[in-house]
Amino acid sequence: MVGQTGLNEEVLRELVHRFYGKVREDRLLAPIFEERVSNWTLHLERMVAFWSSAAIMTGRYHGRPVPMHTPLPIDTQHFGRWLELFRETAREVCTPAGATHVIERAERIARSLQGAVREAQSRSGTVACLD
Repeated sequence: MVGQTGLNEEVLRELVHRFYGKVREDRLLAPIFEERVSNWTLHLERMVAFWSSAAIMTGRYHGRPVPMHTPLPIDTQHFGRWLELFRETAREVCTPAGATHVIERAERIARSLQGAVREAQSRSGTVACLD
């Protein structure tokens, strides 16, 4: 897979750092992250491990992303913006094959997390605008 996509730890590190640089500047997403991420160094390392596991199957990530996302005050607009920035960054950093590969994974992950958030919000009676 690595040979076909050009993805490796170095590329994924650049992708994660550049992407979250954009997130931290984004009017919609920055407040969500800034309110919850107290140690950006640790968060970025965790995200590099996550994308290493998701994109090149290293098995380095051992977290539980669904419980971390379900209590967040996020909706379809947030997921859409996250994907927009991720796609843009992947195309800047990765080879075309690598960008396609990580974008497909990001879209799958976003669908899964969005469904989990929608379900949690529905159960709790909170924000229900994830249509």
